[in-house]
Amino acid sequence: MPLNRTLGSITITALTDGEGAFFQPRAEAFPQATATQWLKADRRDPDSVTADGQWWLRFRSFAIRTGDGPVTLVDAGIGPADAPAVSWAPVPGRLPAELTAAGIDPADVDTVVLTHLHSDHIGWAVTGTPGQPYFPNASYLIQRDELDAAEALNPGLPAGLVAPLRAAGQLRVVDGETTLTPAVRLLPTPGHTPGHQSVLLTIADERVLFTGDLLVHMVQLVDPDLAYAHEEDPDMARHSRLTTLHTHSPTLLATPHLGTPFLPHHP
Repeated sequence: MPLNRTLGSITITALTDGEGAFFQPRAEAFPQATATQWLKADRRDPDSVTADGQWWLRFRSFAIRTGDGPVTLVDAGIGPADAPAVSWAPVPGRLPAELTAAGIDPADVDTVVLTHLHSDHIGWAVTGTPGQPYFPNASYLIQRDELDAAEALNPGLPAGLVAPLRAAGQLRVVDGETTLTPAVRLLPTPGHTPGHQSVLLTIADERVLFTGDLLVHMVQLVDPDLAYAHEEDPDMARHSRLTTLHTHSPTLLATPHLGTPFLPHHP
């Protein structure tokens, strides 16, 4: 069942599309992590490690809704059985059922923020053959740097994702920090990918950071300097992680891959 947090009139719903073991040993994913750091991470996030020491991760999206108004969705999960993540993630995902359980119709979603274009974050964005936007009334927001890099590195992505969104008039390319509503801002957090973005929700003195893959495991909160093997620019990712956590001082982290979706953060 989806998990909720409420801040004033805004409800944040964590939607779990799937979960499973990572495709490689976690020591290879974080080669600089020490035994002490792993112990601290496992103590703080025991649901992310199996009995035999594998990394067990969730694949989440988050819905942000004021009252019964339109929904902003952060990321689009691993997707159906034929989604791009099929080679490594536990597809088919269950996001449609999670949305139903949360009382959200796909037509209620007016904004989809794609933090980046890795396959486990775009799965339900466009579905079917030929591809159609799964959220028919939504603008899909992607950073220009992310789109440019993806089109250069992955020729299949424009055809499968970008072209259908453009054809439907639902692609919105953004440049840098962008205010969506008085409470919601997009923050450029490059490094994991060239145009990675996170989402900051501010209500009174509460600040919720939807991290995307700015951090993917608790060990990167134990030591934010730790690089992840699948970051495209580890130095830039480290800078984004340290700067964002310090500058914006989030009080709550909304994480796609940790054992818990909502993690209190003490700057």
